[in-house]
Amino acid sequence: MLDEEEIRPKKHVLLEKPPLEPLSVADLRDYIADLQGEIARAEAEIAKKQGAKGAAESFFKF
Repeated sequence: MLDEEEIRPKKHVLLEKPPLEPLSVADLRDYIADLQGEIARAEAEIAKKQGAKGAAESFFKF
């Protein structure tokens, strides 16, 4: 039987981490805005998965 750790995919690592030093303040703000958008996307996925999990748990309660 497979262990949960063997089934679970590896943690995602950001593929692109640009050097920050050469970026201007405006570029850094744009980079932060992009990251915040990605955080919002991840949080929406978490909320969706938690909703599905809650629905499944309430369905299987006896």
